[in-house]
Amino acid sequence: MTTRRVAAVDIGAGSGRVMLATVSEDHLDLIEVHRFANRPVRVGGTLHWDVLALYAGVLDGLKETAGHLDGEPLDGIGIDTWAVDYGLLGPDGSLVGLPVHYRDARTDGISQKVAATVGAAELYNRTGIQDLPFNTVNQLVAERSGSRLQAAERMLLVPDLLTYWLTGAIGAEVTNASTTQLLDATTRAWDSDLAGRLGIDPGLLPPLRHPGEVLGVLYGDVLAETGLTDPHGGPVPVVAVGSHDTASAVVGVPADRDSFAYVSCGTWSLVGVELEQPVLTEDSRAANLTNEAGVDGTVRYLRNVMGLWLLRESLRTWADRGEEHDLTQLLAAAAAEPAGRWPVDVDHPSLLPPGDMPARIAALCRETGTPEPETPAQVVRCIVDGLAEGHRRAVDDIRRLTGRDVEVIHVVGGGARNTLLCQATADACGVPVLGGPVEATALGNVLVQARALGVDLPDLAAMRALVRRTQELRRFEPATAPTTPGPTAAPRPTRSSRRPTAAT
Repeated sequence: MTTRRVAAVDIGAGSGRVMLATVSEDHLDLIEVHRFANRPVRVGGTLHWDVLALYAGVLDGLKETAGHLDGEPLDGIGIDTWAVDYGLLGPDGSLVGLPVHYRDARTDGISQKVAATVGAAELYNRTGIQDLPFNTVNQLVAERSGSRLQAAERMLLVPDLLTYWLTGAIGAEVTNASTTQLLDATTRAWDSDLAGRLGIDPGLLPPLRHPGEVLGVLYGDVLAETGLTDPHGGPVPVVAVGSHDTASAVVGVPADRDSFAYVSCGTWSLVGVELEQPVLTEDSRAANLTNEAGVDGTVRYLRNVMGLWLLRESLRTWADRGEEHDLTQLLAAAAAEPAGRWPVDVDHPSLLPPGDMPARIAALCRETGTPEPETPAQVVRCIVDGLAEGHRRAVDDIRRLTGRDVEVIHVVGGGARNTLLCQATADACGVPVLGGPVEATALGNVLVQARALGVDLPDLAAMRALVRRTQELRRFEPATAPTTPGPTAAPRPTRSSRRPTAAT
């Protein structure tokens, strides 16, 4: 039996961490060895990612990892982050400015300009990607005439940029590259013609890489700084994983059947199913569903729903006012509020940028003539119900457009801890919800690495079976069963009285 010890670098919009895993065919153990903040910085009116601080956090995490190895070698490292954002490299390989945050306002109105140039239907037919203002293609068009892009020779998405700094390897892992809206959905090759029509130099786009490829080995100075020098004298490889964190999370979904949907729930709720081929119809485009590349040639057919960002921004707003709230207590108070009293569209564009989220939610309620939530508990109830309704709409549209039955929904990621949200999702969708694993992204990351390094996990089914055997899951039954089985929309039932726990 083959055993591998690998590190997962997993960076989300709020924080990053380095996890150490021991993986074999019948064993999967994961510990967090280091966590670091991911704090965006506004400079000159533009919101940036502090990617140098993130790189320092990665190095600190690898140093902590070395301390946990007890002299044993580290077999591999895999990196996943959020999607769409990028760094630009100049001719000498140096970074040209800090990466810009996808929530920055520079892309306002750009997607309409892109659609006017290419045509919305053609753009979707070629790339299969959901129309979102912050897609990479919109960001590149927004800075098309700027000095940064004119000075750049390569564009590297954030996980690829970190890999470059660790190893010198230049490439674009395909699951993340698919989110740029510059990848052909059918061939999974860069659409150079599309880039050229939009005034983007196709030469910016690096060679594509696939999960399971060894991208490179750690530089000698990185080995020295982190203490990861292999006592056997061998290199420490960086392995391509599903570098879009959702792609890794879907690998970690503990499904035992094809008729499942998933909600990868963190800053965003990514609600989808796993397909073999993209759905590129006009109805799919109208429903704003996306076809992102998954591990092992799969398609992540999903919709982005705003996610726990709404709750985090609300908590931050209250804290800025001097109002400290315990999230567990807030969720318990929210569970006592009536469900559905404060309906709000959680995907409204006004909720995308940072700011006073409770005030924006109240404004949306006024616009639609519905009651405004007046207390923090009512705001939380409004957010949870809105997210559950967003999950239901996505699942219903996916059922309708694919003909696929959904017998169970897996909620993975941080949202799996939020029992109020899991129960509300089960109630709204009318099917059972399985909550967990919380660490699905890191698990998917290390499983792909372990397979590439010789552990006998031949396919996604084997990986998911190992997750089921080793991870804790929790089941939530809908308060009312759906009246019509199969791919048709289910009625929205009443809420349950399950006591909630905290997670954002």
